[in-house]
Amino acid sequence: QVQLVESGGGLVQAGGSLRLSCAASGFAFDQIGMSWIRQAPGRELEWVSSISKIGGGTTYADSVKGRFSISRDNAKNALYLQMNGLKPEDTGIYFCTRGRSKSYWFKADIDQGTQVTVSS
Repeated sequence: QVQLVESGGGLVQAGGSLRLSCAASGFAFDQIGMSWIRQAPGRELEWVSSISKIGGGTTYADSVKGRFSISRDNAKNALYLQMNGLKPEDTGIYFCTRGRSKSYWFKADIDQGTQVTVSS
């Protein structure tokens, strides 16, 4: 079955950096675009970024553009999110999902996630 295991979250001061990872298994990882989704405390799920199946196409929410960078390693079935210039409003649980865009990602993939906390 599909498994997506996120890691790399933590507590960081504003302006700091974190690199999130997602280990994927149970499906043809190199045949599908992937996305990062986050959920701030008390708020709805929010799309953050997507990457095409080969990795040549990336898109970002306006709120993270220029600070976050999504990438993937198909040989390792791994998805990454490099987060720089973190702000308190980036605090939340981050999830990786299948799906190639803001309007096309798999809500059913939302599971444990990894917690990111940015202190001011």
